[in-house]
Parts: sequence; C-alpha cells; structure tokens
Amino acid sequence: MKYPSRVSIVEVGARDGLQNEKQEVTAAVKIELVNRLSAAGFRNVEAGSFVSPKWVPQMATSADVMAGIERKPGVIYSVLTPNLKGFEGALAARADEVVIFGAASEAFSQKNINCSIAESIERFRPVAEAAKANGMRVRAAVSCALGCPYQGEVPIESVVDCVQRFADLGCDDIGIADTIGVGTPARVAAVFEAAARAYPLDQISGHFHDTYGQACANVLACLELGVSTFDTSVAGLGGCPYAKGATGNVATEDVLYMLHGMGIETGIDLDLVCEAGQFISQALGRAPHSRVNRALAAKRAG
Repeated sequence: MKYPSRVSIVEVGARDGLQNEKQEVTAAVKIELVNRLSAAGFRNVEAGSFVSPKWVPQMATSADVMAGIERKPGVIYSVLTPNLKGFEGALAARADEVVIFGAASEAFSQKNINCSIAESIERFRPVAEAAKANGMRVRAAVSCALGCPYQGEVPIESVVDCVQRFADLGCDDIGIADTIGVGTPARVAAVFEAAARAYPLDQISGHFHDTYGQACANVLACLELGVSTFDTSVAGLGGCPYAKGATGNVATEDVLYMLHGMGIETGIDLDLVCEAGQFISQALGRAPHSRVNRALAAKRAG
C-alpha cells in the first residue's frame, strides 16, 4: 500500500473546536493557542469566524484574535465567513484564506438556513469573488457528507453535486466533512472516490468527527486513496450541536501519532502540539480529549 509521503494538517481547534464551548474563552487565551499552534509547525491555522455573535458568541473576539496573533511567515491564517459582511471582517483582519460551507443534505440545509443546497452554495458566490479579487484563498467545506441528523444517509451524488458547485465558485480546496461522526471507512472511501472524479484529489481534504470512534480509521481510508490534507483539532476540541454525544473533531495529536508512526512527514512537532492541547484544556478546566495527549502526559509524569 502506497501512502502519501507527506500530509498537510489544517488545525481547526481555535475555530471549529472552540465555537461550541459554552464557557467564554478570552481573546488572550485564543491568541496564545494560535501562537502555540503556528510555532508547532502547522501551515494552516483556522483562527476565527466572522459570524454574527448572536449566533456564535464564542467567535465574537475573532477580530481581536486576528489583530493579536504573531504571524509566522508561510502560515495561512484562515477564518470562516458566512456572508459578505463576514468577508469584510476577514479582509479587515488580514486573513489569508476564507472558509465557506454548504451541507450535502437537503434536509439539513432546509432546517438550518431555510433554503436548498443549490441556493445555499450560490449565496457564497459574492464572497468567493470578493476573496479572489483581494488575493485571498478560498476553501470550501461540504458538511454532512457521511450522514445527516435529520435525513440519515446522504446520497453520494449529493456530495458530488456540492463539490461541483464549489468548484464552479473557483475554490482552491474543498473539504469533505463527516460533521456528526457517523462515517465508516468503506463508505468514506466510496464518497472520496466519487468526489475525486469531479475535482482534483490533491485539492480535496478530509474532516472527521470521532463520535463513534471511527475518525482515525477514516483518515487511513483516505490516505489509501491518496488524500493528503486533513482538518484536525488540538486536544479533540469541538462537537456538533446537532449530534447528541458527539465528541468533537478528531484530535490532532492522535492523527499525528498515527501519521508519524507510518513514516509520513507532517512538519509538525507532536510534543509542542501536546503542550498546546494541555494549555487549552486547562483553560477549559478539563483533560484533553486526545488519547495520545493523555498517554504521553502519563508517560512524562511516570
């Protein structure tokens, strides 16, 4: 089996990981987290989200975070932008990349934003055009690609349709996300193989949640196809408000341990990531959700 020799990790803990946290995390803590992550070797760090604070109060500090971080040369600092107003915030904050999104589930799209999949993605056209006009990268995320909390299974053709629509917007990369963590390796492989027939494989990334403990296995299934970019979250931060018991994004530490054990290069220092995971977990008053982080901490204490 030939795996990619090098894998890129997009660290999403500071945005996707923290956005559902009920307790307030200060801008200072988020700035320290982002700085620790960029120092650990990540080339792309999701640092915030320019959404209405009414809907996502935790992200109200995103402008302060972007203003306060130490920007490392060569690191992409990305932010989520749901609309043109959000894009204006991202532009003012000097973001390098904007993230746009759409669900592969018609039921999810209707229930959450009261419009069809096609309409939801088309709404991002002005954002994508504005980003390109300002020299910014555009990354898209196809959510609910492996399952939906409202309709259950999501047809593969719906995922492919989303990929094609985002490709039409001129996206630089498209992520396929198992938002509620229900995917298993064979289904993941089928979805990614179909997506790769519609869009270049080297511009497709995987985004997995570990609700059912399948995330690392799903990453492996993608590696076997040649996928070489993944979203992960330090300390396994995150969750999904639509999936009861969801345990959040796959932990960065767990994925790095697996990749490094397979001889795959990432350019990321696992020890520094573990320290960042301990830092943010202590700020939240709990242990890291990463098994690797906990195991290495126990070994060091040992």
